[in-house]
Amino acid sequence: MVELKVNKTILELVQGDITEQSTDAIVNAANAALQLGGGVAGAIKRKGGPKIQEECDRIGGTYVGGAVITTGGNLKAKYVIHAVGPRWGEGNEDEKLKNATLNSLKLADEKNLKSISFPAISTGIFGFPMKRASEIMLKTTIEYLKARTGLEKVVFVLYDRESYNIFNETLKSITA
Repeated sequence: MVELKVNKTILELVQGDITEQSTDAIVNAANAALQLGGGVAGAIKRKGGPKIQEECDRIGGTYVGGAVITTGGNLKAKYVIHAVGPRWGEGNEDEKLKNATLNSLKLADEKNLKSISFPAISTGIFGFPMKRASEIMLKTTIEYLKARTGLEKVVFVLYDRESYNIFNETLKSITA
C-alpha cells in the first residue's frame, strides 16, 4: 500500500478487489447503457445484488465521461458511482477518461461522501493503456484534491500486481 497526503485528503494505492472496499462509494468502470456485464461491473453485480442493476435501469444510461450514482446494494460500500470511460480508439480518449474521473469525484462531493475507491477505468475490455490511464487518473485526482473538497480518502484499487506497480511508478514520477 502506498499513501500520499494531498491537502487534507489521503490518496492511497492498494492491490485488491474493489468490491471488498469499505469506502463510502466504489467506482464502477461502466458502459454508457449502465448494463453490468463483465470485469469490474460483473463483480459488482454478483456481490452487490440485483438492486444496483435495477437502479441503473431506472437511470437509463449516461454519456462517455459521465458518472451517475446508485445504491451499493449488498456491498460494503454504501454507493456505487458508475463512471463511463472511453473505448480505446474511439477518439478524444484522454479527455473522456479525465472527465469520468473528475465527474466521479464531483459526484462524491455533491453527495457529501468522505471516501471513494477507483478501479483503473477503461483498462479492461475497453483497451485503454494502463500507463496512460494511471497518468490521467492520478493527475486529475491530485489536481482536484488541491482545491476545496470534503473527501478525506481516495483509494485506487488495482486488481493485479502489474497494474499496482504501474500506478505506483506513475504516482512517484508525478509527485517527485
